[in-house]
Amino acid sequence: MPKKKMNKSVQITLIISGLVIILAIMGFYILKSNSMTNTISVNGQGVEKVTPDLISVYFNVETVATTSEQADNENSLIVNKLKDSIVTLGFTEDEIKTENYNIYPDYNYKTGKNDGYRAIHSLSIQFSTDEKDKTGEVIDAGTSAGAGISYINFELSQTLEQQYKSEAIKTAAEDARIKAESIAQGFDKRLGRLVSVSLDSFNYMPWRVYSSSGSAEDTVMAKEAVTSITPSDREVSAYVTAIYKVW
Repeated sequence: MPKKKMNKSVQITLIISGLVIILAIMGFYILKSNSMTNTISVNGQGVEKVTPDLISVYFNVETVATTSEQADNENSLIVNKLKDSIVTLGFTEDEIKTENYNIYPDYNYKTGKNDGYRAIHSLSIQFSTDEKDKTGEVIDAGTSAGAGISYINFELSQTLEQQYKSEAIKTAAEDARIKAESIAQGFDKRLGRLVSVSLDSFNYMPWRVYSSSGSAEDTVMAKEAVTSITPSDREVSAYVTAIYKVW
């Protein structure tokens, strides 16, 4: 008899547990369904305009030799000479940044053999647009050392980029809210709480004022490109998606 009572008690417990689980699942789906009914989804856009405050000059040092060690040594000689020349202009060595460095076999596809090794060192230096008159000296310092010019940009400093990124996101959020309010009013509804929001994208592109053509006139053309252009406003944009309840 005690054994039968225990079995019956277990059965009742299992039935109650099962009902609780079923009710919890039903409640979850009902809550989920209700949370997405009577909602509107809107996209917001924010665009801020800002004048670049930096000039970035990108150099490329490329050497070819019979061994990887020799290619590296010859490359280092040019890079060190470039750094020394730029430092004499009033910059510090820490301001000259390495963007990329690589050594690889110089494969000749015609002969199917390696002609040696190629070392490529990409460097950059940034300075304020208020010092634009230094651009020519920086270009000369690099090319005289044996480096090539890859490209030159007008860019935003990290501080300025973050500042305007924040402003663009705020503007995008406000744009989404205004659209949501207008839609709600158009359907004779009231705008409720914010259900969810996501940042879809943030866009900012540096302004490239010069890109190397690989010609002998690169130095002259680079100087002319920078000195003849005054940096104008660039767009910093952000996009958000927001979902609101409506009543």
